Amino acid sequence: MSLKPIRDEIDAIDSELIELFKRRMECSKKVAQYKLENGMQIFNPERESQVLDNVEERAGEFGGSARLLYSSIMELSRALQHDMLGSGTELKNKIYAAERNVPFNDKNVRVACFGVEGTYAHKAAMKVFPECRPAFYSPFKNVFEAISSGEADFGVIPIENSSAGSVTAVYDLMLRHRFYIAAAADIAVDHCLAVKKGTAFTDIRKVYSHEQALSQCSDFLNANKQIEAKDYVSTAQAAKMISEGEDMSAGAICSQDAAEKYGLEIIKRGFQNNPNNTTRFIVISRKMYIESGADKISLSFALPHITGSLYSTLCRFAAQGLNLTKIESRPRYGKKFEYMFYLDFTGTTSDKNVVDLLCALSDELVEFSFLGNYREI
Repeated sequence: MSLKPIRDEIDAIDSELIELFKRRMECSKKVAQYKLENGMQIFNPERESQVLDNVEERAGEFGGSARLLYSSIMELSRALQHDMLGSGTELKNKIYAAERNVPFNDKNVRVACFGVEGTYAHKAAMKVFPECRPAFYSPFKNVFEAISSGEADFGVIPIENSSAGSVTAVYDLMLRHRFYIAAAADIAVDHCLAVKKGTAFTDIRKVYSHEQALSQCSDFLNANKQIEAKDYVSTAQAAKMISEGEDMSAGAICSQDAAEKYGLEIIKRGFQNNPNNTTRFIVISRKMYIESGADKISLSFALPHITGSLYSTLCRFAAQGLNLTKIESRPRYGKKFEYMFYLDFTGTTSDKNVVDLLCALSDELVEFSFLGNYREI
């Protein structure tokens, strides 16, 4: 038996489906016009739920697949209606009014940097703002508070590491404060084991560092069971603490810069699990900046604990051919089994289709925030 007759039948059915899809989308235009004239909301969850339940029941053994198909069709229909009705005017105006030039080379710019001198965050701050003299804050929340109070124009904080993953505390603070991201910078992380002069490796019984650095060096720590890992505020602050103390059995996992800054001796280098270990830092601000050449967009939004809610949202990005580069979920404060999502994708607000998508989502999704369109320095 040949597949050709079956494939011919599929092609014929597909031709009919395409024409039916086009007719359905034309009807969506009429629905949009009616809603505009009668002041109605585009999203009607009760109506959509009824349609999807009916589709699933009628499709029999293919009920789940049919529901998924129609859910996508309805998402696309709503996107069309949003475009026609000009949704998200407030967000659109903010995007088009955004400042276009980040003052990277302004020596007077006020930068709040996590930790103390010698941290990887300090290195990131100087990469982004080479003329600045950063002020140092810890823990993470103090960087955010410095921006919120007006003490600082920008903050530099780690958001994720190629080995240890996301810095969840920073994601939680981003979702709470909804500051904008003005830039990002990747910093290669090459950890050192630093001690007071005169301390031998065999003397070490404990090492201090930030939890992310300890995680990045877990193979080394697991192989040296005699060394106890102790979480500290930051890598550089661990180095500073060791330098100021008298304990000859303690060391710090930190950068070479931090070890040199605080007069410590480096007795081991490059022992992180991943030789290509890299930390991504973001530059945050109360003010929206969108530079020419910005090619990454970050969003946050809430979704109910309903089957298919995340898929339905993500299919809108797929329909535009947009590449998602990260999605992070965090529990939604005060809600049971509901989540906030942090999403990165490759795109630019100079593309009208991208702006239209953002504006549509801003009208539909609970607690939606556009967190920025930026580039990596």
